[in-house]
Amino acid sequence: MKRQGKLQAGFTYLALLFAVALSGVALAAVGSLWSVERQREKEDELLTIGDQFRAAIASYYERSPGLVKRYPATLDDLAKDNRFLKTQRHLRQVYRDPLTGQNVWGLVSAPEGGIMGVYSLSKAAPMKRSGFALADAEFKGKEKVEDWRFVYRPAKDSMPAAATPSNNLFKKTPNG
Repeated sequence: MKRQGKLQAGFTYLALLFAVALSGVALAAVGSLWSVERQREKEDELLTIGDQFRAAIASYYERSPGLVKRYPATLDDLAKDNRFLKTQRHLRQVYRDPLTGQNVWGLVSAPEGGIMGVYSLSKAAPMKRSGFALADAEFKGKEKVEDWRFVYRPAKDSMPAAATPSNNLFKKTPNG
């Protein structure tokens, strides 16, 4: 009788060890899936924030007072544009980078000065490789998230006529 009780206790102990090991493997799999899903969420958040930065830079540039359009000198200029009598806000706030968790961004400098775009400083490989919106189509196949550049490039014809070199300011008119 005693021997059968010991065998049963040993079997219960073995079944309990197996259940603990199985639950550990299941938790590891769930943790891995959660990590992948969290990375995808961060990338989606980066795409949203990057598009907001691009739109804010476009607004700042296109609404420049005077004939010469300018890019912002700092990202803070997007949140508080003091070029007008009443402060303009092209961006509600300077957002943090969702992948690094910091308020620091890589900056794409415009040839004529200022900031024409931003990018994440994360060196991570992106989970998303295709299926981007049209504005982000150039991100397809990029090897690192830092290669996703959210840049505003004005249309060629967005420059006012008075500022273009091909205008006829010095052309003689019939009366003068």
